Amino acid sequence: MTTPILDIRDLRVAFPTDDGLVHAVNGIDLTVHRGETIGIVGESGSGKTVTSQTLMGLLTGTSAQVTGQVLFDGVDLVPLGESAMRRYRGRKIGMIFQDPLSAMHPFYTVGRQIAEAYRVHNAVSARAAKAQAVEMLRRVGIPDPVARYDSYPHEFSGGMRQRAMIAMALICEPELLIADEPTTALDVTVQAQILDLISSLQAETGSAVIFVTHDLGVVAEVCQRVVVMYGGQCVEEASVGDLFARAAHPYTRGLLASMPSMADDLGRLTPIPGFPPSLLALPHGCLFADRCPVAPLVPDDRCHTDRPAHAEVTSGHRARCHVAGDAAALLAPQEVIR
Repeated sequence: MTTPILDIRDLRVAFPTDDGLVHAVNGIDLTVHRGETIGIVGESGSGKTVTSQTLMGLLTGTSAQVTGQVLFDGVDLVPLGESAMRRYRGRKIGMIFQDPLSAMHPFYTVGRQIAEAYRVHNAVSARAAKAQAVEMLRRVGIPDPVARYDSYPHEFSGGMRQRAMIAMALICEPELLIADEPTTALDVTVQAQILDLISSLQAETGSAVIFVTHDLGVVAEVCQRVVVMYGGQCVEEASVGDLFARAAHPYTRGLLASMPSMADDLGRLTPIPGFPPSLLALPHGCLFADRCPVAPLVPDDRCHTDRPAHAEVTSGHRARCHVAGDAAALLAPQEVIR
């Protein structure tokens, strides 16, 4: 395997509040190689978006406490200041935000914002930047891109705004693209078009892609590897095929069990019971222990007293669970949520 373009080592992010430190990310380790597509999934509040914001340097200058390493092509991005980070943000690392309407400035036209993103990193004239922006709008499938260059974000439909957001993220052909819930609030037809668009542009540029999503169906369609997050930690990591066929962590199996299936007539969906742990006071043991159906089966109660390591279950498949490799952990999905 080639040297990874991104190597995250023990990344931790905490936010000071009046009630104490909110530990949003708690020791993430992740590598991403060129041309690879990785999915990051988990419930709301699991740390997915905070992780992606940290990679983009969007927490620089805030009160957030960031430790660990984010190595991009061997350069640690964590200690870089805002001016140094600007050389990477947009040029080397692009991001598709979850809500393009709020991510774009409402007072400037879509084309002007895309052209500005290009001029920041390229010494070109305004006319050349406009031509490049129009071409990028055409590449992402915006009809009549010359006229649409002068449209405002509110004049675009949801799908067109997402396409424009993709154009802005990719106009400088970044080596790493972070897509934060890029298909949220889009109907399934537009969602399929957006996923196909990202995949085709990735094939053209050879960039690596990190998909941040709660939709396991999207992960199954476009990703090669998947990382499952819970309580700010990576609790399982595997190839997509291996994870869907042989999920080792009870939380992952609970997520799979809560997905609707056309093959089974189970009636009501079966959610994971309980609530995620408080990020103000994390438990000493496994973060999922209070919701886990396997923990009561472990005789020495280590699930509640010892934090499990992120250990290899099989080759290329790791899970943060004391009994991930034992038969007791491999319950049927329906049993996981009872």
